[in-house]
Amino acid sequence: MVRAKGSAHHIDVSHSDTTHSFLSAPSKSSRGAIMATEVASSHSKSITSRSGGAPRFGKKAIEGHIRVDRVDKKRHYRPGVKALREIRQFQKTTELLIRRAPFGRLIREVTMEMAPRSDYRYQLAALGALQEAAEAFLVQLFEKSYLCAIHAKRVTLMPRDMQLVLRITDF
Repeated sequence: MVRAKGSAHHIDVSHSDTTHSFLSAPSKSSRGAIMATEVASSHSKSITSRSGGAPRFGKKAIEGHIRVDRVDKKRHYRPGVKALREIRQFQKTTELLIRRAPFGRLIREVTMEMAPRSDYRYQLAALGALQEAAEAFLVQLFEKSYLCAIHAKRVTLMPRDMQLVLRITDF
């Protein structure tokens, strides 16, 4: 046996007042008249309330689609999209990737370990040259290590790839 749908409440769009009240915001002069007709029509009909969900028919259904105070959500990218964007960004730039102050502290710490009683002073240009050389070395190390990972039919870079590169290059 075929079940039939229950009677649904539809909007009569043929009437001019109905289309005007649903498609555009009411003007100040007609606002009171429209509110009075809505109150009168809501008392005359007894509509059974549905349980949950969004309204399907009527003014609330139309207004529900229009969001006035919309808050932007945080954008979620697919895995790897943001990483590829960062790779392209860093490949375009020529600036140093490590900050100068932490790198200078690292250099001073290493020299204190090698010669604890001596007080070395560095020129700014010398620290810049050391940083350029260190970053160039690290970039080449990562490039060669990634080639080793690809050769092993992997995409993930692992410490053993870096160890292999350092062993081959006799560092």
